Amino acid sequence: MDQSSLLYGAITLVILGFTSLYVALVIWSPPPIVTRESEKKYLCHASPKKPRPLAKLADPSTVDLTVVVPAYNETERLPIMLASTIAHLSSPAAEIKRTFEILIVDDGSSDNTSAVALKLTAQYPKCDIRIVTLEKNLGKGGAVRHGMLSGGGKRLLMVDADDASRFADLELLWTAMDEIAPGGGAGVVVGSRAHLVKTEAVVKRSLLRNILMYGLHTILRIVGVGHIRDTQCGFKLFSRAAAQQIFPAQHLPTWIFDVELLLLAKQLRIPVAEVPIQWHEVPGSKLNVVSASLQMLRDLLIVRANHLLGRWKAIPANRKTD
Repeated sequence: MDQSSLLYGAITLVILGFTSLYVALVIWSPPPIVTRESEKKYLCHASPKKPRPLAKLADPSTVDLTVVVPAYNETERLPIMLASTIAHLSSPAAEIKRTFEILIVDDGSSDNTSAVALKLTAQYPKCDIRIVTLEKNLGKGGAVRHGMLSGGGKRLLMVDADDASRFADLELLWTAMDEIAPGGGAGVVVGSRAHLVKTEAVVKRSLLRNILMYGLHTILRIVGVGHIRDTQCGFKLFSRAAAQQIFPAQHLPTWIFDVELLLLAKQLRIPVAEVPIQWHEVPGSKLNVVSASLQMLRDLLIVRANHLLGRWKAIPANRKTD
């Protein structure tokens, strides 16, 4: 066999290899997130039976703050979280009064999360609390995306339903946003637990969870967001201008979606600040550490490959919005 035949064979193998990898990427990449007609509406205290249409992120803002709460089987933890959230936002002692809405997105729960949430709204009749029920479980990322795309706030906060983050630390994120995105510009501020790594709050976590945490940090350096010490804290604030560019381009519905959001912000040259917050472990997590670790590795590789190949990309906005 002459050298030209060997070269031809080698080139063919390389092409077949790259083609196979590309096909595998297409197959493993999550399909587009589809919003069903019933998911475009919400129930509230004022309209508990007749659904009302949700707002659209592309439209001008209607309130100062939207709080997006992804909820999956959260009948026990949601009441506590909602109480602390409203206590802060409605506090008579608050220096700054903000108009706000709370959007609880039931991620296809198998319990009565939506019914319990709707019942809770009666305790806070003066607050705009909206309940959206997804027909099928998408994952935390899908629920957050749905809430963000339906928010009317000048700023939009994602917060977990477990009340693990101290809600009053919103003020720290708000101040940081004022600094990096004045005048309604694009900005993202992430709450961070990195300062708690050697404290009792993290030391008491299970060995598997800590192994997952350190493994994730290593992988994040490889995929391009190693500059953020804590990507997974469920307490993040987005300006409307940033949310309008990031969330329509989000593809991952799984729990590692935070990394994709930060990659998109980096791609769009949107400034990101990281602010230490108070946090504590709360029992009742739905995360299976072993399966989540495998899913994390797969999803991070999928995100990075799709961005490098240009299959997934965000389009920068040409103008600021309020």
